[in-house]
Amino acid sequence: MSPSLATTPRKLPIFVLPQNITFYLDDQSTHKQVLTLYNLYDFPMKFKVLCTAPNKYQVVDPEGIIKAKSCVDIVIRHTALLASNCNVVDKFRIHMQEYPTKQIIGKRDVEAKLLSGVTDAAGRSTPDPDMFQQLPINENRQQQSYELISRNKTLNRGTNYVALIAGIICIVGLLLPTEGDQSQRLPDYLHLSVNFKLIFSFVLGKRRIVFFYKSNRND
Repeated sequence: MSPSLATTPRKLPIFVLPQNITFYLDDQSTHKQVLTLYNLYDFPMKFKVLCTAPNKYQVVDPEGIIKAKSCVDIVIRHTALLASNCNVVDKFRIHMQEYPTKQIIGKRDVEAKLLSGVTDAAGRSTPDPDMFQQLPINENRQQQSYELISRNKTLNRGTNYVALIAGIICIVGLLLPTEGDQSQRLPDYLHLSVNFKLIFSFVLGKRRIVFFYKSNRND
């Protein structure tokens, strides 16, 4: 029996940003949002994006492969911009499988809602969590993924590991709840302020730019 087939855990943390997507009825710039799927592991992963209301959204590349230590941007466009759809919470579910073994790794849910104006609304309705449906696939578009860490380079390995750890810390910090959010699962000291999350977002963005710059310079 090959030892490589039994080394991967059955369940692993799945990293997706942002955790929530908000569209505003009167703000055209928000009608298209980007969801980033991260693969921080040493093996490629296959993903599939499902939705509780697939008739309300257009998703570019709802299925695909994420290379090891890479990320993929998924473009989500709201196509049902009606006042009757405001304050309704829909959900996207991202399923992850190890590729090519198709071993289930985990899943992550992302909430999406349409609001009128620019302020949060209190009225919400939660859909049935078992009503996820498959989204249409664009057969003519080639998906792009971005390496989080350059491979086969002469850069110092220790620097790469430090950058990876810093990126993981930033992602975990962004996934923690914000101050003021009601969460019974996590204690109050794990609720971060908006300023901390802005710092994590800035650092994560800077690390990504550095990786792209070094990769292009060494190619």
